[in-house]
Amino acid sequence: MRIDIFAVSGLALALAACSGPSEDTQSAPSEPMETSQDSSDVSEMEHGMALASADAPLCEGFGPQTPRDITNPEGLNPVMFALALEPAQMNLCNIHTHTNAEHKGPGFSVFVGDGVNGGYACNDAANLTEEELRDPYEGEGAFGQVSPGDTIEVHWVYSSCDIAPGEGLGSCLSDTCTDPVLRVEAQTFLVVNDPEALDFTTFDYAGAANEAGYHQPMMLPAGTGEPVLFRGSTTGPSYTQSTCSPLEVTWSVRPQCARVDISSLHRWAEEGNVFNETESHGVRQLVTAPELLSPIE
Repeated sequence: MRIDIFAVSGLALALAACSGPSEDTQSAPSEPMETSQDSSDVSEMEHGMALASADAPLCEGFGPQTPRDITNPEGLNPVMFALALEPAQMNLCNIHTHTNAEHKGPGFSVFVGDGVNGGYACNDAANLTEEELRDPYEGEGAFGQVSPGDTIEVHWVYSSCDIAPGEGLGSCLSDTCTDPVLRVEAQTFLVVNDPEALDFTTFDYAGAANEAGYHQPMMLPAGTGEPVLFRGSTTGPSYTQSTCSPLEVTWSVRPQCARVDISSLHRWAEEGNVFNETESHGVRQLVTAPELLSPIE
């Protein structure tokens, strides 16, 4: 299904499903992380079986879906679309986070559970020190739904539209650009209490268009492996393998985790980021059906 059949309001609604908060996100308690590899494997297998059950038929007539296991290149979805340009040639339109990782990758393969508080955790999340796990804000920081020891997946969303960054993914389009080409740069972080860890504010919007006329972040994460590039869709807890996203997105997902200081996330919210992001969002569970995935080239 092509996105140009949607009016601006409908497209904005579909985009918002990627990062918008839901009642489930706000009220559902965090599910305990599986620490046993055997238990994790069983839980993940049961989850995959549930998604493929007769009670959850696969959606049909849609392009490739996201999130996915980026170590598995297989996919049978026949819908192809041109990959987006490099991020430096597009406008940054939104930055938001998900708790835990929506994708599964070499550095974030610990299955946490089903639901909007499920997803995947960084492999070394269980090996943090007491000090790294200490919450200096005691749960009262400006950026909600995240604590030391949590895994977050951050999405830098880019649009082909001539727009400026703003609140929600509706900022990725405009009245005169209702069918944008979209790209997401993704990095999974392990949140720690450590001022020597990465400062999230250094990845924020630079504040103005650059000399080439494009809105960009101050920088993107580096040193976490060659990003895996593939065709997919928007994510977020509104979508499942039975309810697919109609939007076409070029994804660039880094395969390894990095550590980010919890205090820098709170500063990002306290300083009033242009995206008005004040909490981390829920996840869309992993898409495993080959019929819904694109082949990774």
